[in-house]
Amino acid sequence: MFRYYTRACNFYYGNHSIKLVNQKKTLPLCKKKEISFDQIEIITRKSKRRISINQIKNLSKPQRKKINFDLKKIKLKKKNFSNFNFEKSPNLLGILNLTPDSFSDGGKFNSTKKGVYHATNLIRDGANLIDIGGESTRPGSKAISESLEWNRINKILKLLIKKKIPLSLDTRKSNIMEKGIKKGVKLINDVSGLDFDVNTIGILKKYKVPFIIQHSKGLPENMQNKPHYKNEILDIYDFFEDKIKLLRSKGIKHNNIILDPGIGFGKNLKHNMSLIHNISIFHSLGFPILVGNSRKRFIKDLSGKNDSKSRIGGTTASSIYLMMQGVQILRIHDVNEVKQGLKIFKKIINY
Repeated sequence: MFRYYTRACNFYYGNHSIKLVNQKKTLPLCKKKEISFDQIEIITRKSKRRISINQIKNLSKPQRKKINFDLKKIKLKKKNFSNFNFEKSPNLLGILNLTPDSFSDGGKFNSTKKGVYHATNLIRDGANLIDIGGESTRPGSKAISESLEWNRINKILKLLIKKKIPLSLDTRKSNIMEKGIKKGVKLINDVSGLDFDVNTIGILKKYKVPFIIQHSKGLPENMQNKPHYKNEILDIYDFFEDKIKLLRSKGIKHNNIILDPGIGFGKNLKHNMSLIHNISIFHSLGFPILVGNSRKRFIKDLSGKNDSKSRIGGTTASSIYLMMQGVQILRIHDVNEVKQGLKIFKKIINY
């Protein structure tokens, strides 16, 4: 029997979307009338078929049952957590790398004064949360000791929490997670998909803290060595589904979970573009989606000679597309510029 996947598509945005929802011509995403859709793509490992939502009633009973089950999750309203407001998507997760070797800003903010100043500015510019990390996981990077990672973030972590700046902790290590949770971080961001440290799930269960599941293939040392998938979209979808089942079996029952397909983590340009283009498939898993598109390599690959070190143009363009596909969270370096781009786009489309 074929396994069916449902992808919401043909989205409408803004006032036009609200009008179409009120006329019952489109379905709202996550009960938000500002973004809606009137088509779905029915996907198997061997085929794709796009139909309008009005044609669902004509499908076979097994197909109809599966698609209606998926649509229920696609339309489900997301409850706010970790300082994210899902009524006003996309939320921005500002990046604070306290490392000497991160791919685009290594060494820029890893002093106490610079780190605190930058985090404060990111919040002022419109970030909902600051993602603080002390270990680079860029392609080719190697793991560092737990003590070195903690020493890089400890002082700034305390100062930012004292200033009541909401924080996410970017780490793969359970002991670092526990220390951060005890100090008051609101979210755990583990780029390894909770696989790097065997004690991670136990810590997440113990403290009932919200967390991000990111897909990553291999380790940073080798993840870009000819990554291969049978079907990157469906393989990653299955990864998330299996991971959620595992977490439920381990006793994590809350829904304060975010899914991140891991752009650039064990993916080549084809994989990254396919994931971004088809990102709306992950809505049928029923959890908020995060995408780390900021300054990524795919921007350089696509822009060619127009590439610059900052890559703000490519980040903003991809952020607008992701917003139009209903992505709830963007992980961003240049919060002011991206916030401005999103705001202007919304003003134009609703004029």
